[in-house]
Amino acid sequence: MTGGLTKMRIEAYDKEDYSGSPINTFDVMFNPDNYARKYEVEYQPRQAQGDTASPQIFGKIKPQEFAFDFVFDGTGVSGQSLPDMLGVHQSVDKFLTVTGKNNGDIHRPNYLKLSWGPLISKCVLKSAEISYTLFKPDGTPLRAKLKATFSENKEDAFRVAESRNNSPDLTHRRTVQQGDTLPLMTERIYGTDIYYLQVAAFNNLKHFRKLEVGQVLFFPPLKDKVKEPAG
Repeated sequence: MTGGLTKMRIEAYDKEDYSGSPINTFDVMFNPDNYARKYEVEYQPRQAQGDTASPQIFGKIKPQEFAFDFVFDGTGVSGQSLPDMLGVHQSVDKFLTVTGKNNGDIHRPNYLKLSWGPLISKCVLKSAEISYTLFKPDGTPLRAKLKATFSENKEDAFRVAESRNNSPDLTHRRTVQQGDTLPLMTERIYGTDIYYLQVAAFNNLKHFRKLEVGQVLFFPPLKDKVKEPAG
C-alpha cells in the first residue's frame, strides 16, 4: 500500500545553523513534474611558461543548485485550491516572503530547507522568475508559472570535509572528539604532527593542549602554512 500525496514543503529559518522551529513554511500547490540539479567543481588552470597544456588544479566544490518550475492556479479547474485560500498574486507574494524577501530581523532573506521525498536540502533562494499567464477581465491574475533556483547553503570547508578527500592540499574542517589532541588530529590530516603549532596559530588557539569536545578546527592547505621547522 502506497502513502498519500506529499506536497513539497519549504521551511524558513532565521538562524544560520537551522536551529529551533521554522519561522514560516510554504507548501507548493502542485508538485513539480521534474527538476534540475547542478553539481559543479571549480578548477584553476596552471600553465608553465612556454607550455601549451593547462593542468586543471582543484579549487573547490561549488554549492549545488536546484531549479524548479512551480504553478499557481486560481481557476479551480484542477480541483485543488491555492495554499491558505489565497489568490494567485497573494500566493506568489507569500512564496517570495518565505523564500526571498528581506527578513528585517536578520537583515537578509531566510535560510531555507526544501523537503520532497528523498530530496532534503538546506539552501537559499538564488532567483525567481514569475510569468502570469491568465487573467480575470479586471486584470487579476488567475494563473502563474514561477521558475525558482535554490543554491545549497553549506560552507566550502564543510563540503570538502563531506567529500572525505584527505589530500593535504585542501582545507579541512574537523570536530574535536573525546581523546583528540592537536598533534594527533594534525597527523591524521598531513601524515605528520610537526605542523600542530601552525594549526594552532591558524585557529587562534591560545591553549591548544586543552581542546574541548565539539570544538571545530580548520586545517589549512600545506601551501598556506609556514615552512617546516628545521631540525
